[in-house]
Amino acid sequence: MNWLMCLCRKQRDRFIIPLFALFFLQGCTGIPDNIQPVSSFDVNRYLGTWYEIARLDHSFERGLTQVSATYEKNSDGSISVLNRGYDPSHQEWKQAEGRAVFVGEPNKAHLKVSFFGPFYSSYVVFYLEPDYSVALVSGYNKEYFWILARQPSLTETQLGNYLQRAREAGFAVDNLIYPQPPLKSKASVDE
Repeated sequence: MNWLMCLCRKQRDRFIIPLFALFFLQGCTGIPDNIQPVSSFDVNRYLGTWYEIARLDHSFERGLTQVSATYEKNSDGSISVLNRGYDPSHQEWKQAEGRAVFVGEPNKAHLKVSFFGPFYSSYVVFYLEPDYSVALVSGYNKEYFWILARQPSLTETQLGNYLQRAREAGFAVDNLIYPQPPLKSKASVDE
C-alpha cells in the first residue's frame, strides 16, 4: 500500500507543480485593476529610445540614473529590449538585454518582457501621447510604474499632467524616483 501512496503523491506532484508554476508565471503577465492597455498601438512607432523620467523604486534599477530603454524589432516579430543606466556609486554604466512579445493582439499595448529566460513580466502602456512622445507604463501590478519620454526631460507642467494621470490610475506618485537631469523650465522650452 505504501508504494501506491508514493505513486499517487508523485502523480499529484507532477500535476500540481506545473500548475503552480503556470499560475505564478501567468500572474506576472496580468494587468493591474483599472488599467487598460492602449489600443490602436503601433509598435513600429514605439520602437527606438525612450528616457526614464520617473519610476517607482525596485531592486533591478535601484541607484541607477540616466536610464534609457531602446526597443528594436527582431526578425521573428519579437522586440529586443536594451535597458541602460549609470550607477554613480560604482561609476559605471549597467545594462540589461531582454525580449518582449505581445500577450494578445499586436495593436494592444500589453507585452510581456523577459530578462531571465522563461520568466516574463507585464509591460503595459496605458497612456501614450498621440505623437508617441510620452508613455505611462505599468507592470503586472501597481508597484511597477514608469514615465518614459523621447526626450530626457519634461517641463514641470507636462510632468504635472502625467503625475495626475498616474495618481488617478492608483499609482503611488509620491514615491517616484526621478533619475534624469532636472526638469526643463518653461522658459528654456520656449526659447
